[in-house]
Amino acid sequence: MTAVLTGTELQVRKEIARVDADRKAVRIWLGVVILALFCLVLVGGATRLTDSGLSITKWEPIHGVIPPLTAAEWEEELELYRQIPEYQQINKGMSLDEFKFIFWWEWAHRLLARLIGVLFAVPLAYFWLRGKIEPSLRKPLVGLLALGGLQGFIGWWMVSSGLSERTDVSQYRLAVHLMMACFIFASCVWIYRSLYPHTDDAVPTEKSRLFAGVLLIMTFVQIYLGALVAGLDAGFTYNTWPLMDGAWVPQGLFIQSPAWINIFENPKTVQYIHRIGAYVLWGAALAYMIQSLRAAPETTHARRSVVLFVLISIQAIIGIATLVMQVPLAAGVIHQGMALVVLAFAVAHLRAFYGERPKPVVVEVRD
Repeated sequence: MTAVLTGTELQVRKEIARVDADRKAVRIWLGVVILALFCLVLVGGATRLTDSGLSITKWEPIHGVIPPLTAAEWEEELELYRQIPEYQQINKGMSLDEFKFIFWWEWAHRLLARLIGVLFAVPLAYFWLRGKIEPSLRKPLVGLLALGGLQGFIGWWMVSSGLSERTDVSQYRLAVHLMMACFIFASCVWIYRSLYPHTDDAVPTEKSRLFAGVLLIMTFVQIYLGALVAGLDAGFTYNTWPLMDGAWVPQGLFIQSPAWINIFENPKTVQYIHRIGAYVLWGAALAYMIQSLRAAPETTHARRSVVLFVLISIQAIIGIATLVMQVPLAAGVIHQGMALVVLAFAVAHLRAFYGERPKPVVVEVRD
């Protein structure tokens, strides 16, 4: 730590211990937030897989915390649902009990999002007022709080796309919603990791940090492609592997015009690109691991490259199993959760290359 010291050594040690204790408290808080965000994304995935996302047709940030409590209130909610295309074209005649099933998934997703907002904002205010938040972290943390509020608006923007003309939400808006969640999650992991001591091991090669950054970007891209797959229900079709529709390169990938629209709106093309993205990410992680082990096998960075490759391999296996089984709820949620595990490790691994913790508070002790 950087320090301007006058006074006894005991006083200095006490001040250093206080700063470390503050950092530990902030780490614990961020760790809880990260876990809550992980759960939120899993519930969001389940909400999508159970087609529950359009069951609540109003955006009531405050009043919406309270679910229907009487039979009349349940009938009112169901009647609102009956007005939208999803009910009229897909779920016509749905019973109240069937409606309750999809309602509770969406309500739980929204409630958890609200609770995370409180979980982030209240401790942030407390730590800030008690002087436990280091100056270098204040703007990033306030920025994340603002992004959390924006994410709530994005969620409603996504839902609203399926309330008038479509029978589901826009895959474009779904992808934006998921990517914002992943960005907030990754940013929390980055800050959390920055508050831990870092290894002094040498970097395996001059390009290792760049390679780790590229892998992180590729992970984000692959999650985005997965969001398009989910938005188009593309995972429920072409459920064979390694061939797709009986071929390595199936027909009909670019049947829509203009050709580029297939990348976002043709379920076959979207699933195919997601498959190719997985192969490319797996191959890049393998190459990175080999490069790191050859250059400096004894370093912590090299060992972490092995862990990253193993995690990506596990995710690939889960993805294949999920596809072949035609996306059962449990497998789909596990696949989404594992994507976050890979993302978190890729973020933490890249952060470790930067070595230094946030600029420490200057310690000044006077007689």
